[in-house]
Amino acid sequence: MLDICLLGTGGMMPLPRRYLTALAVRHNGNTILIDCGEGTQMALRANNLSPNPIGIICFTHYHADHISGLPGMLLSMANAERTEPVLMIGPAGLKRVVDSLRVIAPGLPFEIHYRELKEAEEQIQIPEGYIRAFKVKHNVTCYGYSIVIERRGRFDAAAAKAQEIPLKFWNRLQHGETITGDGRVFTPEMVMGPDRKGLKVTYTTDTRPTESIVKNAAGSDLLICEGMYCEAEKKEKAIAKKHMMFEEAAEMAAAADPQPKELWLTHFSPSMIYKQVEQAMGGVRSIFPDAYLGKDGKSLELKFEEEEAV
Repeated sequence: MLDICLLGTGGMMPLPRRYLTALAVRHNGNTILIDCGEGTQMALRANNLSPNPIGIICFTHYHADHISGLPGMLLSMANAERTEPVLMIGPAGLKRVVDSLRVIAPGLPFEIHYRELKEAEEQIQIPEGYIRAFKVKHNVTCYGYSIVIERRGRFDAAAAKAQEIPLKFWNRLQHGETITGDGRVFTPEMVMGPDRKGLKVTYTTDTRPTESIVKNAAGSDLLICEGMYCEAEKKEKAIAKKHMMFEEAAEMAAAADPQPKELWLTHFSPSMIYKQVEQAMGGVRSIFPDAYLGKDGKSLELKFEEEEAV
């Protein structure tokens, strides 16, 4: 199961009803944070989330509205008595940027480990799955992220018995271990069925449309994508500043194969009034019907297919 919470959906500057960009993804008691705009620690509080379980922080890029909340967040994590290391992932220059911000957040009770991204796509293993980072198209180096939770196939007890595999090895085989014992070699493939569908959420902001988004959005249970502007007259500005129009986000979701189950728009321009935004959704849904406006605090619980059927 994945718990998704949009902590902030504003772009460039905070508004009374919108914090700056951040997403929290929770799985098995651990939290992955993507971006940390100003006010993210306050948004956590507003959504009854603790900073302590944040073990991974991913940055799309280093514009202030995506990272300026980091010093306060680190201090909140320290005050919440976190002692385990924190992994930070982001474009080249990550350690230099974080070290600069940490001038006002020194002496943390946990280590920070860094993974600086250099390739067009990179994969980082996490318990039960992986994070895939992929380059997008902004005016500075910028990445999107997919978080994938994998799911093994079912254990076949009948197959284990038929092959006379000792009961003492069953649990280890279910957890992917190859075992040498009792004069034989036992592999998980001997007793495990085909992998079942896992869970996938893809997040991208501050970009023009690009094939990397279409590719990585494919098969996502949820695609969260920038919708900086909805007004047709802002198209030239979006191109010049390398941002996204509402309908362009919908077109990418529609082009993915298989399509994501849902599209949430985020990172809205502060120039857009709420009535405009709501009215623009008709055109968006004509392209991709399962499209929704992101709002601060909007949440979703993603479940494995078998759990959904219960």
